[in-house]
Amino acid sequence: MKQKLLHMLQLQDQLNCHINPDWLQANNEWYRAIWLESAELMEHYGWKWWKAQEHDLEQIRLELIDIWHFGLSAELVRQEGSRAAAADNMLAQLQGEQSTESDFRNNVDQLARFALEHHALDMPAFLSLLADVESGFDDLYRIYVGKNVLNRFRQDHGYKDGSYIKTWEDREDNEHLAQINATLDDNAPDFEQQIYTRLEAAYPKGD
Repeated sequence: MKQKLLHMLQLQDQLNCHINPDWLQANNEWYRAIWLESAELMEHYGWKWWKAQEHDLEQIRLELIDIWHFGLSAELVRQEGSRAAAADNMLAQLQGEQSTESDFRNNVDQLARFALEHHALDMPAFLSLLADVESGFDDLYRIYVGKNVLNRFRQDHGYKDGSYIKTWEDREDNEHLAQINATLDDNAPDFEQQIYTRLEAAYPKGD
């Protein structure tokens, strides 16, 4: 578990450096990203009591992975860029207890509240939400690595300047990623490169 956690922290650091080499000193509001993603998470779960809503489990998982990206980043800032210190702290939290709150929506509220008050990820609430969508640490690792590669792919193809094409063949890139990810072995040494290569092959080419 620690090796996979270290690997995720490495990937997050590399992605953040890809966007901004001085990201550790940029004072980005990672906590704000967490609580705003929590709102999107709530939308996919459903909170409107006046209309019928279905839980979109796949989208909920992806929102949790986005929140994990920001939680990793916040912890790296807290530890002044030390992956080892970040891994030790997060590992201790991952091996702790889940939230005692059984209601999904209340745990989302707690996730957002904790981010606003402590500028960090509430691990007990996060673990409970992950369990609610029948996912564990290995699922978190597999989906995170895939989404991290997709985020890097987006940056390489114009996400920042607005030229990136997010939907092709009537499906968003997240859906293409899920299909690609399901066919690959996440223990393969070139797992990330395989994802990137498959995305490159599927992405629309210019005229």
